[in-house]
Amino acid sequence: MYVLGSIIKRAIKMRGKMPDMFKYKNPYRTQKKELKKLLKKAVNTSFGEYYGFDKILKRKNPVAEFQKKVPVHDYNKIFRNWWYRTLNGEPYVCWPGRVKYFALSSGTSEASSKQIPITGDMLKAIKKTSVNQIFSLARYDFSRNFYEKGILMLGGSTHLNYNGTYYEGDLSGITAKNIPFWFQHFYKPGKRIAKERDWPTKLDEIVKKAKSWDLGVICGVPAWWQILIEKIIDYYKVENIHQIWPNLSIFVHGGVSFGPYENGFKKLLGKPLTYIETYLASEGFIAFQNRPNTNSMQLVLNNGIFMEFVPFNEKNFDDEGEIKPNAEILTIDQVEEGVDYALLISTCAGAWRYLIGDMIKFTSIELNEIIITGRTKHFLNICGEHLSVENMNMAIKRVEEQLKIVIREFAVAGIKHNSMFAHKWYIGTDNEIDKEQVKQKIDENLKILNDDYRVERIAAIKDVFVEILPSAVFYDYLKSIGKEGGQNKFPRVLKNHQFKDWEEFLNKL
Repeated sequence: MYVLGSIIKRAIKMRGKMPDMFKYKNPYRTQKKELKKLLKKAVNTSFGEYYGFDKILKRKNPVAEFQKKVPVHDYNKIFRNWWYRTLNGEPYVCWPGRVKYFALSSGTSEASSKQIPITGDMLKAIKKTSVNQIFSLARYDFSRNFYEKGILMLGGSTHLNYNGTYYEGDLSGITAKNIPFWFQHFYKPGKRIAKERDWPTKLDEIVKKAKSWDLGVICGVPAWWQILIEKIIDYYKVENIHQIWPNLSIFVHGGVSFGPYENGFKKLLGKPLTYIETYLASEGFIAFQNRPNTNSMQLVLNNGIFMEFVPFNEKNFDDEGEIKPNAEILTIDQVEEGVDYALLISTCAGAWRYLIGDMIKFTSIELNEIIITGRTKHFLNICGEHLSVENMNMAIKRVEEQLKIVIREFAVAGIKHNSMFAHKWYIGTDNEIDKEQVKQKIDENLKILNDDYRVERIAAIKDVFVEILPSAVFYDYLKSIGKEGGQNKFPRVLKNHQFKDWEEFLNKL
């Protein structure tokens, strides 16, 4: 088995040394080429014929013509106008052929599940980017022995529902059918446990098998991994997870900022981990961290996704985070560092100028590196405070450090307070803490992090309320709405029906 690890490491090293593997000489030209590929492939689809892809391709500037002819779509719009036809088995709607798979994705802003088409071309693209991410390990200093260790992926059930026309289920279940043969030797928890649909049962099965695995890498959402590691430590009566998995070296995470979980994770470890972030959404593999000593991810510009960027400001978005009709939309050559952008993607799964709902910020134009800063509908701006999830994450992380506590989850809502406004925070922690102290620190930190917030605390935001809850309450709520485990995350900002449902849930406790 040591020989296999040696071969894999040698292959990774050789591939990693190839020139420009992780650098695009001309990002705009790369993206233009990718768009033309997408348009050519979809020219004979119903969508392509309706919007004249053949004519767009003949234009001197197909990118500008594409932006002019094809409107922006959110999920509801593209599903209502186009994707519903693919569910009925109709081929060549937004992409050639019949769509065989749909990923169920609720995100954190909608009550019901979204059905995202997953085409064969998209599966190939995800596989290719996943392999490239593995090759990026050449930039890290791991021994040959490391490449023989197992990889435990904590995702949703790999069981797919079949209705006679298509399969639907968690993206991890769909991609599991496309795992490279050589990877199956490393993959945990194995097919039987991975298919389990009951989340508590799945965790219990993993706990019982944990000691028999020699793991080097774990993958998944931080919140659920923290719960699982605590279960393993408790079950085997050990002090930290490295007493069970001494070779554990990497945590591959995504879907939510790791910052608020970092302190809690440290308490569960016997030695430091290397943290690698990925941006794999149901709509495509958009970016991944490909080098050490950074918290940024490089956009994947040459593999089935064309990207556009909408500055996230009041000119382009309304108070509910809905994009305005005449929004300014930029291409990769027009972006700036340090600006929040909502992301539009056109993909080899038949998404066209699709508002994915995430906000990103470029940390390096030269390297095309980004961080995810929040969701277009997950921000607070009830009176001009322009409070982003990035601000919230940083404020909570500072509170943890200042008060020497671990905050497992949090959420915030903007509420009416007398004739003005207030922010109401819900803090999930298992530590004994002083509510007033937490309130003071959150308020102080946000005033430092956000000038608009500091100004509005003088004028319109008349108070800050804090409710301290056991962390389990947040996960119990997710379970009550059918979003336990897998890629499900608790929303950081509660608005409208979510806030009402959450309050009703708490009142029943």
